Amino acid sequence: MIGTASFWMLAGHDCWKEALAAEARAPYTPQYFNQREWAFLQAACERIFPQDDHGPGANALGIPEFIDRQMDTPYGRGELWYMSGPFQEGPANLGYQLPLSPRELYRRAIAGADEYAQRQRGHLFAELETEAQIELLTAFEGGAVHFGDLSARGFFEQLRQNTMEGAFSDPLYGGNRGLGGWLMLGFPGARADFMDWVNQEGAAYPFGPVSISGETA
Repeated sequence: MIGTASFWMLAGHDCWKEALAAEARAPYTPQYFNQREWAFLQAACERIFPQDDHGPGANALGIPEFIDRQMDTPYGRGELWYMSGPFQEGPANLGYQLPLSPRELYRRAIAGADEYAQRQRGHLFAELETEAQIELLTAFEGGAVHFGDLSARGFFEQLRQNTMEGAFSDPLYGGNRGLGGWLMLGFPGARADFMDWVNQEGAAYPFGPVSISGETA
């Protein structure tokens, strides 16, 4: 028999899980990105992480939602980094070297990408056909394109990194919807105990992934 306090803790936990499930089913409204930026993000993330025979793509996994949620965190605002000068363009192994927080980078770079797309193809990035979007992203990655004083390559690398994080992070943060990213990897997730499966010499793990929230696939 459990005490009253324990009962309400369990009941509250169940309500919390139900609330998370209801939120996952509801259409997501971006909190940071405006409509034009959101359209770019949905299109670009899907080109970087497309749906195929192995599993769902970026939009089905909620990757744009993950990125949008990150913009209103200490990470998105650059509060965890040293953000004072001098700023120099350094090698890739030194990591992020821009004077912009991630949210500032996204705002400026998406505007620059759409301007470049209109100049080169006559339409906003999100309005282009898939192949044209891939060609533009490839040009951004190549390093020859700049959005004013901002390197398109630097933005592409940031977008690709955040896309991968959204695909394989815990669903609690908005991405990896339905644990689809973990299912593709065969990753068991946030299970508390794996001792029964240590030293099994390659035996397949028989259980599906589980989120920190308790969601299972």
